[in-house]
Amino acid sequence: MNITPQKRVLIIDDDEGLTEPLQMAMEAAGYEVLVAHDGNEGLMKIERDAPDLVLLDLVMPRRSGFAVLDTITNYKQRAPRIIMVTGNSEPKYRELALDRGVDRFIPKPYHIEDLVEAVNELLKPD
Repeated sequence: MNITPQKRVLIIDDDEGLTEPLQMAMEAAGYEVLVAHDGNEGLMKIERDAPDLVLLDLVMPRRSGFAVLDTITNYKQRAPRIIMVTGNSEPKYRELALDRGVDRFIPKPYHIEDLVEAVNELLKPD
């Protein structure tokens, strides 16, 4: 019997009003969910827990989403897939994020169903 391990999603966002419903939606979709409330905590959890995908806010205390992104993309081990979720929907932020290696850029406000669908697409088996 071959059991596939549960995929792990890390939410890095300082807005608890957004992280809680998002965590519930991701768990309902079958993911193990971790939450970090700033960039430094997020990097610690990435190193310790090796998530398959990170939902990354852009504007956060202690370390911005771009600073976290730059650190993640320089990892020697397998880097997680990254969806940047932000209220800064200006084209320059989208271009910067995509140039720095995010897999998706989703502006806030978003529909949780759309975000879950993006996660499902990025984490589907090869």
